[in-house]
Amino acid sequence: MFREVPGGAFRMGLSDEELDALRAIDEAEASDESLEHFLAAAGLMRPVREVRVEPFLLARHPLTVAQTRHWLPDYEDDFAESGDTVARVTDDHLNAVLAALPFRLPSEAEWEYAARAGTTTLTFRGNEIPDEDEILLAFADEKRVAASENAFGLSAMGCANEMCADVWTPNFEDAPSDAGPRTGDGPRAVRGGGGDLSAWQGCDEWLLMLSAFRAEYDMFTAIRPAAPLPVTGDS
Repeated sequence: MFREVPGGAFRMGLSDEELDALRAIDEAEASDESLEHFLAAAGLMRPVREVRVEPFLLARHPLTVAQTRHWLPDYEDDFAESGDTVARVTDDHLNAVLAALPFRLPSEAEWEYAARAGTTTLTFRGNEIPDEDEILLAFADEKRVAASENAFGLSAMGCANEMCADVWTPNFEDAPSDAGPRTGDGPRAVRGGGGDLSAWQGCDEWLLMLSAFRAEYDMFTAIRPAAPLPVTGDS
């Protein structure tokens, strides 16, 4: 199921205000955990720049195993417990899945814009550490899916490690002036991943849910398809 993401302008990247919010959390949690390592890598999410995004369609949640098998019947997922589990696509299947889908990947700018859904805080819920239940990724429970929706009707943004269309580069180097993806050779950029780790084991996995969090594709990824708005008159 796709949601229509309205167009608009936003400030992309980890802002000074968000850094201050992270430092405040770090001070409050210093006795147990430290965000020092994350803060040291915050430059990968900066500088902040204004980007205008045109309206587009984005899947309500990442593809499940069952949805992936609709397009690629032979797909197997070693991470899956059931067909309702988010598909974590590895190198062995990635190219085949992307080739089989009649959709495209969102650009990093589109993904972050959609994740923020008009907010300017660490996550769309605010500057607090997300509740543990927010990173669960089983979509069989419709109530859980609905409860994790943001203002654009998108569920679980930041929970899964989601691939974007952009080639990875630190600091948004050579980023286009619009919301289009960076092209070229190399691994793709990914967003999110809070639910890909064992919850609340002291490794600050909630940081991967930040709207501005970004990383280089490594081992596996979820896929949240994007598509253009239908042309007036199309079925």
